[in-house]
Amino acid sequence: MRRSIRRSIGFLGQIGMPAAHRTTNGALRSRPKRSGFLASVSRAALIVAAWAAFGKVAVAQPVIEQAGGSFARHDFATLTIIGGLVGFSVLATIALARSRYGHRRNTVSRDEAMTMQAEIDRLRQMLLSEPQVLVTWPAASDEPEIIGDVSIVGSSTPRVLAFGTWLEPAAAQRLDDAVTRLRGDGRGFTMTLTTHAGRPLEAEGRALGGRAILRLRDVSGIESELVQVSTRHDRLSGDLQTLHAMLEALPAPVWARDATGRLTFANSAYARAVEARSAAEAVERELELLERTARGEIARMRADGAAFSKRMPAVVAGERRIFDVIDAPTASGSAGIAIDRTEAETMRTELTRMTDAHRRVLDQLATGVAIFNADRKLAFYNAAFRVLFDLDPAMLEQAPTDTAVLDTLRSARKLPEEQDFKQWKQQLYEAYRAVEPKEHMWHLPDNRTLRVVTTPNPEGGVTYLYDDVTERLDMRRRYEALIKVQSETLDHLGEAVAVFGSDGRVRLHNPAFQSMWKLTPEALDTHPHVESVTAWTQALHDDGAVWRALRNAVTGIDNREAVAATIERRDGMMIDMATMPLPDGATLVTFQDVTDTVNVERALRERNEALVAADSIKIEFVHHVSYELRSPLTNIIGFANLLGDAAFGPLTVKQREYLGYITTSTNALLAIINNILDLATIDAGAMTLNLAQVDIRASMFEAAEGIQDRLIQDNIVLDIKAATGIGSFTADAKRLKQILFNLLSNAVGFSPPNTTVTLTASRSGDTVTFAVSDHGPGIEPERQDKVFDLFETDSNGSEHRGTGLGLSLVRSFVELHGGTVTIESTVGEGTTVTCVFPAEQQSRPIERPAARVAAAKRSAA
Repeated sequence: MRRSIRRSIGFLGQIGMPAAHRTTNGALRSRPKRSGFLASVSRAALIVAAWAAFGKVAVAQPVIEQAGGSFARHDFATLTIIGGLVGFSVLATIALARSRYGHRRNTVSRDEAMTMQAEIDRLRQMLLSEPQVLVTWPAASDEPEIIGDVSIVGSSTPRVLAFGTWLEPAAAQRLDDAVTRLRGDGRGFTMTLTTHAGRPLEAEGRALGGRAILRLRDVSGIESELVQVSTRHDRLSGDLQTLHAMLEALPAPVWARDATGRLTFANSAYARAVEARSAAEAVERELELLERTARGEIARMRADGAAFSKRMPAVVAGERRIFDVIDAPTASGSAGIAIDRTEAETMRTELTRMTDAHRRVLDQLATGVAIFNADRKLAFYNAAFRVLFDLDPAMLEQAPTDTAVLDTLRSARKLPEEQDFKQWKQQLYEAYRAVEPKEHMWHLPDNRTLRVVTTPNPEGGVTYLYDDVTERLDMRRRYEALIKVQSETLDHLGEAVAVFGSDGRVRLHNPAFQSMWKLTPEALDTHPHVESVTAWTQALHDDGAVWRALRNAVTGIDNREAVAATIERRDGMMIDMATMPLPDGATLVTFQDVTDTVNVERALRERNEALVAADSIKIEFVHHVSYELRSPLTNIIGFANLLGDAAFGPLTVKQREYLGYITTSTNALLAIINNILDLATIDAGAMTLNLAQVDIRASMFEAAEGIQDRLIQDNIVLDIKAATGIGSFTADAKRLKQILFNLLSNAVGFSPPNTTVTLTASRSGDTVTFAVSDHGPGIEPERQDKVFDLFETDSNGSEHRGTGLGLSLVRSFVELHGGTVTIESTVGEGTTVTCVFPAEQQSRPIERPAARVAAAKRSAA
């Protein structure tokens, strides 16, 4: 245990609390003496405590050993109390030592602070001994500290930093920019300034110890003169820069020469004029703007000490231009400028050309023009003026005065007859002092009327405009008379008429309009709007759609289309309404009483419907009867054929003759019935064509076989004309044969004996044409359109009278094929029927042929 205490005391002796003191420069350094003293005190306290504790332990050791190693609780408490006392003693000793050390340190610091304050006061007195101002900005604050003599800037302390209050704007801006850079990145500066009062100052900025410092110092003596020279230099430099900038901005070339005539300066416009990249290049290469002759002339004037000014040409960028050149001598040489007058020259030339053009235009006017200048002499006149008054050109070319012209016109009786001519002339001359044009009407003795306008000219003088309005006034009188005639005509029309203006109001109406709609004259005299008019007419006709259409037609802007409608009033009157837009934006509205016409139209329509219904009944009846007749007729034909058969027994000659008559009649009747059925089928839209390739020549000969007996009987020759290679086309073979047979049958029936019937066929492009010609009596022109109608027959002086089915059937079949039928006939010479078919065709929907429709309409009519 003793060894442990000694080790502890030795360790504590090694450590100690070092002392420190402040030197004159403010640094801290250790004090070994004070540190040793504190260490000795601590060591002594520890030794005493350890000795006391050791003694107790030594006294207690025999007792502990006698107790056989047991340790009583009261012995432990005694040791604890002893240790606490020792610790308290150590801590008290350390606190006392530290308190004494702090007192001595505070005393030293107070002495040092007093020394430093004295030094600061001495330095402040030194700084304030000179006429200067110091402005300091701490690093962490924007609030500046200002000390010094602020009177040197002629301002109060708060306005020292308002540089513009005591400096010129440019100098204030330079100083402000320098201070901003100083505070921003610590860049120092030095510059000379001059206040508004003319006091020279030196401004210096520095960054020291994290602070920005601005010093404004008054300078005097040589420094003041240097500042003034510098300020004057800056001002002259500024003026020179301003002058240079102005010369650079000028669009006119500017140059300067030395005493030898060598180019020393040129602006950018000069460089562009001589096609140099820069003004420096133009000076270096001595590029000249003017020609040699012009430069020589300028040099002579400069040698005489006179300024040169003249308009002359020069080539700029390859283009010839006109310049006003001014060159003036200077102390060191000369300076010149070239002002471009090309546009002015062009405008002057253009103005001259325009003036000539205006003169030529005025010569073409029908209005007489005479221009008198400020001296009241004739400066210009046109041909219309000379012709209007029949004046002598020689007299006009002498530029006579206004008075001389008026006297000449008066002597020729070409002025108004005035009682006081002198006063009338003075009133006319007031135009020379007027500022506004004035109009006069001259009624000449030769019954002409002139409209005379006197217009003052800006440069002095008067322009007279003479317009012959005799014809215009006559036209106005005739127009007014015409309006009266039209008004009277309109008032006596049976048709109601109203004209609505572009604003929708009634501008014109006749009595018929008033009486038709039962309107009062007082209401119409107020020019009511169309809305009011339609509201008044609601009592007679309340169809809103009609009146809405009328309002839209009258007031519409984009859509000005005509509107037509039929109005049925409550009293049974039928009125046709129609609107017509007029060119001036107005709308003409007419109302016509068509009650009688509508009643007649209704009656005719009902009759037409009845006739159409009767035609339909007739067709159905014919169709039904044809079917009813066909069955027994077929039986008759069948039994006739059986009777003619030798297998049923021989017949006498007379019986066979009668049987032949029966067979012929029944076959003819069967053909008629078949034709009727075909027409009925076509009319019903149920006819179907069996389209196939049909040989043209074969079809023609097959159709001819059916009329051979009639040809022989009437001694008629059939001439069939068709090219051998005409080929075939698409058609229904049965219907084509039927068409040709009916045409040939009709032609043979109307042909006199010993004549020729011609059947021709030809192909042209995409069509095939068949034509049948005869030499019969022909058909009158008014009947040619009716021969194709159903049941239309006419013997036309011949013994033949058909059933009226053949040609109707022909047209129907041809139109079903998509072809056309035409007829050409001359009375007394014959008839030709032509059928044109398309060579190739496709099946098309079955429609009622046009021939049947036309026939039905004519029957209904």
